[in-house]
Amino acid sequence: MSDTEHSHDHVDEEKRDFIYIAAGAVAAVGAGAIGWPLVSQMSMAADTKAAGSIEIDLSNIDEGSQVKSLWRGKPVFVRHRTPAEIAEAEAVDVATLPDPATDNERLMPNKEGKLDPRYLVMVGVCTHFGCVPIGEQGKVDALGEYGGWYCPCHGSHYDTAGRIRKGPAPENLVIPPYEYVSDTVIKVG
Repeated sequence: MSDTEHSHDHVDEEKRDFIYIAAGAVAAVGAGAIGWPLVSQMSMAADTKAAGSIEIDLSNIDEGSQVKSLWRGKPVFVRHRTPAEIAEAEAVDVATLPDPATDNERLMPNKEGKLDPRYLVMVGVCTHFGCVPIGEQGKVDALGEYGGWYCPCHGSHYDTAGRIRKGPAPENLVIPPYEYVSDTVIKVG
């Protein structure tokens, strides 16, 4: 055998390892370039993210009335409760409730870390079958037996803290995640 024939039989393992690593890196970058648009298109659009939270100005709600806003396709009730409604909600023996919760447990602290019982924020969907309860101040029959909300679909009655008091609903009206952006504005979501 000559020297030229012998040199062809020698394998340079370092070059082979480099080629394998380089090919693997190119394949990984290519897979990422193809996969990123597929994964990215599954994330929420900007308008959907914006609909994920709403701001509500509390200064526009007169005492004894409420506003309804739409958040994530569900109605949100914000009631500016009267001192009588607050006192009624605080006076309830929690042990008698189907879904026990104090009035304060259904409130979020304001910017100073204090609870403001005047404003009650709830998702306006009955916890029985998802109907929208009614509860307009000045319409006694719409307030139910406990002065809060009444679900006309199946007869659930909620008190002035949105707690279930009578009827088939198993739970209180849901409190959405919210926070005070300022003294008069809350952000739901």
